[in-house]
Amino acid sequence: MSNFEYIIASLPYLTADFKYTDQAGFNSVISDIKRDLDERDCELVEFLLKGFSDKELDADFYAEALRHRNRFIREYFRFDLNLRNAKVRYLNAELGRDPDQDVMTGEDEDAPDVDIDGYRFNGGEFMEALKVDSVLSMTDLVAREKGLDDVLWDKIDSLATFHYFDIEAVLAYIAKLRIVTRWLNLDEEVGREQFRRLIKEVRGTYKGVKYTE
Repeated sequence: MSNFEYIIASLPYLTADFKYTDQAGFNSVISDIKRDLDERDCELVEFLLKGFSDKELDADFYAEALRHRNRFIREYFRFDLNLRNAKVRYLNAELGRDPDQDVMTGEDEDAPDVDIDGYRFNGGEFMEALKVDSVLSMTDLVAREKGLDDVLWDKIDSLATFHYFDIEAVLAYIAKLRIVTRWLNLDEEVGREQFRRLIKEVRGTYKGVKYTE
């Protein structure tokens, strides 16, 4: 059985000289987390991590993700699909191309079983569409990327609402840590700011743990 309280209590905190080196820090955190998970929960973490690799994000992956038994994984990758398609449509508009060119929908007349939750593999309703479009219209590229990650962060929060010591809380932490890691590699100041935000949230979840900065 997974020891969720121990895992949450042991999540790394930010020190004055904290810095990742070539993803080693992220991978070591994942290894520590998986050590205290049972086999079934480790499989969920592995699936989430698989979806962090762009080369894995094809129609087959999304078809599996959007049918997944775990709600966090289903809805996280539904959002991911919608976000990626929104970026493609925005780029198409900028280039004067067909708005649906290169958009991944999974529609296949020869494969009717791709229907997911009443939709033909198109992600369903995208409640964050207007917010994402507003961010994509920003001219500052760094602000645009930060804005998109903020929307993703908020989505992760909504998926983990009322989950404190369970696998959803762990998956949400990993998804946020991935955002932090990307910014620590791109822009250390932004990354450290996001790490402080993450640790503040963890601290609020597990008030019995002593943290230092």
